[in-house]
Amino acid sequence: MEKIAALVIGGGPAGLMAAEMLGRAGHSVVIADAMPSLGRKFLMAGKSGLNLTKAEPREAFCAAYGEAEGWLRPALRDFGPNDVQLWAQDLGQELFTGSTGRVFPKVMKASPLLRAWLRRLEGLGVQSRLRWRWNGCEQGLWRFDSPAGARCLAPGVVVLALGGASWARLGSDGAWAGIAARQGVELADFAPANAGLCVAWSDHMRRHFGAPVKGIALRAGDLRSRGEVVLSASGIEGGGIYPLSPALRDGAPLFLDLAPDRSAADLAARLARPKGKASWSNHLRKTLGVSPVARALLAEFARPLPQDPTHLAELIKALPVLHQGLRPMDEAISTAGGITRAALDGHYMLRAHPGVFAAGEMLDWEAPTGGYLLTACLATGRAAGIGAAAWLARSDQVG
Repeated sequence: MEKIAALVIGGGPAGLMAAEMLGRAGHSVVIADAMPSLGRKFLMAGKSGLNLTKAEPREAFCAAYGEAEGWLRPALRDFGPNDVQLWAQDLGQELFTGSTGRVFPKVMKASPLLRAWLRRLEGLGVQSRLRWRWNGCEQGLWRFDSPAGARCLAPGVVVLALGGASWARLGSDGAWAGIAARQGVELADFAPANAGLCVAWSDHMRRHFGAPVKGIALRAGDLRSRGEVVLSASGIEGGGIYPLSPALRDGAPLFLDLAPDRSAADLAARLARPKGKASWSNHLRKTLGVSPVARALLAEFARPLPQDPTHLAELIKALPVLHQGLRPMDEAISTAGGITRAALDGHYMLRAHPGVFAAGEMLDWEAPTGGYLLTACLATGRAAGIGAAAWLARSDQVG
């Protein structure tokens, strides 16, 4: 058994930020992580450019978190998009903002930022214990399976930052939920978020696998999205479909607007022009400029196409997509579910376990891709780390 001041379990963005806050407060910190290295999912996110945050007004930014907005707002107020950019720049990263407001490092990868961050933590005296898998706690002892066998730590404060339940191969397997439940922590069931959609395509769609579908809008329930999607052998992927995950998860039907910048009346008027001997597919191409993949989608879900221009225009504006729900949770970019808001106080401390804090994707919130996920992980990690440092300070005063 080893006595330590502060223990952070999980070496992703939330855990590293909590460790930084504790280290800056002058406390010795140990990060325990089940993987062979820290920040593995962070590095995977960086392979597509590492979207750090989104430069937009605070109200619009916070609204992206839906029902969790009120819960996360204090953390995001103290560490929002501008703060994320300053933090990354302080770690030596040059940034740029894309046309959609998404903010990236100029190098378009995560490894330089992570290396600089780990050097900073090392300078603060933060230690790491790799391949240490948490398997329970009792009477102030936190148990781990390590390469050297069973180990126990006796920390003065703990921050849990174990991630959600997607991408198990990168460490986010959700296995911690069983332990937390046995300890009386209130949990919401995990569910896929920012996930692709399962579609059982007919054979004629095979030639379109890998093709992007651009310039469309998507609707499911009360949610709307406008963005590109990609057709795959298993269904539909991409930034246009991910924001609709909450509604699709609840069984809402999906509709595509293949011409979002045109009214149904305008489409009908164009379609009413004489088409002669041309097929409907060629008529759609000539009169509306409908792309081959969009025409294939119309044929897939609305065959035979109606001959009436008004009815066809209505289909183009609201094409129903027959699907089989979201892709499996481990394929999702993130997950909903985890530790509930009711289980934590305003400083992200577990009400049932004083001195134990939680942060990041293991909390029950979700957000679309576009910088929102990483920003909230950093913000909640920071808030939990500050709360944990304050707890240690009070404990020292009492002692």
